[in-house]
Formats: sequence, structure tokens, C-alpha cells
Amino acid sequence: MNQILDLNLTDRTAVCQPGVITRQLQALAEDNGLYYPVDFASSGSSQIGGNIGTNAGGIKVIRYGMTRNWVAGLKVVTGKGDLLELNKDLIKNATGYDLRQLFIGAEGTLGFVVEATMRLDRAPRNLTAMVLGTADFNSIMPVLHAFHGKLDLTAFEFFSDKSFARVMARGDVPSPFDTPCPFYVLLEFEATTEDLANQALETFEHCVEQGWVLDGVMSQSEQQLRNLWKLREYISETISHFTPYKNDISVTVSKVPQFLAEIDAIVGEHYPDFDVLWYGHIGDGNLHLNILKPEALDKDEFFVKCARVNKWVFEIVEKYNGSISAEHGVGMTKRDYLTYSRSPVEIEYMKAMKAIFDPNGIMNPGKIFAV
Repeated sequence: MNQILDLNLTDRTAVCQPGVITRQLQALAEDNGLYYPVDFASSGSSQIGGNIGTNAGGIKVIRYGMTRNWVAGLKVVTGKGDLLELNKDLIKNATGYDLRQLFIGAEGTLGFVVEATMRLDRAPRNLTAMVLGTADFNSIMPVLHAFHGKLDLTAFEFFSDKSFARVMARGDVPSPFDTPCPFYVLLEFEATTEDLANQALETFEHCVEQGWVLDGVMSQSEQQLRNLWKLREYISETISHFTPYKNDISVTVSKVPQFLAEIDAIVGEHYPDFDVLWYGHIGDGNLHLNILKPEALDKDEFFVKCARVNKWVFEIVEKYNGSISAEHGVGMTKRDYLTYSRSPVEIEYMKAMKAIFDPNGIMNPGKIFAV
């Protein structure tokens, strides 16, 4: 179940089995002058079926949206054994409920995907990245506003100084800066004309004059573009052997500064020895919170403390009307916290839908909510 069954250049679609690796679809699109824009650091291992199951987002959401924006049609088998062909790859289809959307983000609890027709886009032209060092976290929002007003951004990521330092410690990624900054922004855009590149530089100068940005660099080649992206994409891999506590949370973009500050404050108050690393897709409000285990702390005790952190974090998520899971799904780990993001009435409707498509509870039982 890992084959690409068809490529239609006229419709700009590809029919995939659920085990197709994301990078495989991206490569096929690229070979044919097209582009599959759902992208993340794990594109070399993630599968299309899993992306659909969690409605995965990644690093290009600010321009291209989530996985559901790129699903033209689905062939699924429900828990009752019914084979459904949903939407039939149409762009316009105003014939009642779009059941396709129910299966996207359902984590396999309603049925499983047999085939997915994925939309493709034109290939981006002359992608250019800038990495900017900011004076503090609160400077990131005006920087986003400034660049978003001038350029059609394809990405707007951020990472903290601690995340940057961990990647630098690897020794295989060149640093673009002589002096460290408190936070960093990586933004990407299509520099299709000299005027657009000049607008980016003028906006950078404006941000420096305002005191928001301390330093910055812009890619001048494909290799430089790749090197700048490594600063962001290598973070998760680099910290993986430090036994990190991870959380994938989101709020609306305007609430991010207060939201992050409250989480930092409560973790710092209770566990000042915890090493907190931030990074994520700040252009769409999705933050990845990572806490590294102190060397002297027993692993079991660390995770007991992290369970307390979970509750504090999700209480703050609820306060800001956010999501306890931005793109990684609920699964079993977060199902007991679902009420922090969904009302009891919403959950009852979800359970009712589950009962219709999977009356015997055989599809990924126990995920999202206990059955």
C-alpha cells in the first residue's frame, strides 16, 4: 500500500496509497514541474495516510494551508465494511455533506484510507529565505506583520536561542551570525523579481530601525537556502537524545506572545532547573514546546513532573481558546485533556459520528476518546 497509482498533469493530482512517503510524492511532483506543498522535517518518513489522519500541517501552512486543503478525493473503508468514494476528485461539488472532510483528522477512528487523490500546485520560483535575530520574543509579531504586508510568504518559523545553540553544537551546520540573539525568525518567499528581493531588504532595514531585529541574513543560492532551513529543521532531531518532553499546541496568532509568556512563567516558577526550548510555525500560531531533562534528575521523576506541566499548559490553552493538539493528533496521550479544547456537546457529536461509521468500535479503538 505504498504506491503512487496515477499522476494527472491536467488535473494536477496524484492518486496515492496510504503508505506513500511524503517525500516520494514531493519528488514526483518536482520531476513533473509541480509541487506538493505540505512539508515538514519528517517528510522523509511520514506517510500520506498518516498525514490525512492527523490533518498534518508543517512549515508551509501560512501560504498553503493544512493537508485537508490538498485532498481532492478519498477512497475509504468504514468500520461497517462499506467502501466509500468521497468527492470523486472534484473541485466543485455542492451535493450535500462533504464526508471526505470527516475522515481528515479523524486519526483512523472512522475508517481507513485505501486511496487518496492529492492536489498538486505549480512549483514555486526562486525561493529565498531570511533568518533574522530578534531583540526579544515580542519583536517577532511586528516583524511578521511587516513582512506579511510586503511579501507573499511561504513560511514564517521561529526558534529560541536555546534551540539555535543545540543545533550549533552539532558542528555540521554553519552559523550565519557572529553574536547570538534571544530569538530567531526564518521566513521564506518567492523572489521572482529583483523588486521583491529589494522589498525584503527594505523591510529588513525597517525592522532594524524599529529595534525589532538585531541581525539578519538572506540566502543567495540553493545551498544557502538549504543551510538556513537546517537551522530550523534539525532542532527536533538534535534534541531527541535529551529525553525531551514535547507538546504541540496552538492559539490564534495575535495571542501567541501572551500565551508563550504565561507558559514560560509557570514552568519557571515551579521547575526553574528545566531547560525550555521553543520553536514552531509561529506564522499560523502553532508552537512546539520542548523541555529537556536535567542531567541529575531521574527519568521517571522527570515525566511525573512533566505530567503536571501538561495540566498547567492545557489550562492556559483553554484560557486562550487554543488547541491541545495543533497537528500531531489526540491519540491516547491527550484524550483525557480533550475537554480543554472541545465542548461536551462537540464531543457527543463526535462520538455519535463514530457510532455511525464504526458501530463495533474496531477502528483505532481508544483514540481521541475512550469508547
